[in-house]
Amino acid sequence: MNLDDILQNPDEHVRFAAHLEHLQQAADADEVDLVSRVLTDPDQTMAQSAVLRHLDRRAADLHPGPAYEEWAQAMTQATIDHPFLTQRLREWSLFRAVTLELPWPPDDLLASSNWLQLKTSATTNTEANKILAEGGRTKRIRNTAKTSLNHRSES
Repeated sequence: MNLDDILQNPDEHVRFAAHLEHLQQAADADEVDLVSRVLTDPDQTMAQSAVLRHLDRRAADLHPGPAYEEWAQAMTQATIDHPFLTQRLREWSLFRAVTLELPWPPDDLLASSNWLQLKTSATTNTEANKILAEGGRTKRIRNTAKTSLNHRSES
C-alpha cells in the first residue's frame, strides 16, 4: 500500500500502523520525504505520534555515532512546523551530549521535559545525575538520579 492510499483510509488506526511500517522500512534517502508526507495526515495527533515513535527509534540507534548530527538536522527541517517533534530532537541532541560526555548546558537539562530528565537520570553521567538529584522536576527523577549516583560510587 502506498502512502497516498494510506492517507485515504478513514481508519486512523490502520493509517497509524501503516505509517509506522513505512517509516521503519524507509531507506535513509527517502526518510525526510516520508516523514514530511506522514505529517500531512489529516489526523495530526496520530501523525505526530507515528513520527515521534520513528524519531525515538532512529535517535536511539544513531545518537552514539557521527551519523546522528546530519540525521537530526534533516529531521529538524522535516518537522520544523511541529514544535513538539523539534523539541524532542533537541532533547535527543542534549541526551547525546550528556551520554557522550560532550559539552552541554546544565540549564538546558533542568529546563527539559520529564522524558529527557528521567532518561538522563538513568545514565552514568555523574554531573548530569548530580544536577538531576538536586533539581530534577519530579521525585521519581530525583530518586533515579540519586540511585544512579549511588551505583556509580559503589563501582
